[in-house]
Amino acid sequence: MRLTRYTDYAMRVLLYLGARQDRLCSIAEIAQAYDISQNHLMKVVSDLVGAGYVESIRGRSGGVRLAKAPTDINIGAVIRHTEDGFDLVDCGSCVIAPACGLTGALNKAMAAFIAVLDSYTLESLLTRRVDLASLFDR
Repeated sequence: MRLTRYTDYAMRVLLYLGARQDRLCSIAEIAQAYDISQNHLMKVVSDLVGAGYVESIRGRSGGVRLAKAPTDINIGAVIRHTEDGFDLVDCGSCVIAPACGLTGALNKAMAAFIAVLDSYTLESLLTRRVDLASLFDR
């Protein structure tokens, strides 16, 4: 299983904001901390705002912050939101699909993958919040 860069950036934003819950953060600041494109990050943050994971405050002293407590942000739900689909292979167009057992095995593996992610919240990924925050300050 390989997650998209979009999902990677979404998780990075949530982790950053989770480590910085004491203040508003700018998209430029987050992009600089990870050395990633601010333009790509703007799209990701906009989507996270629309999904209710992040809150955006406009204006001169504005920024972004988590819209929910980290205990209320389920990682599996975030991944399902940011990924388009979870088909590991295109079984629908394969000539042997009606008789092939691979489809069922892959579906079962994907369900297990998502089930593991569903067992985590953002809070459970932030157990070393102070260490994480200090890494952003370098």
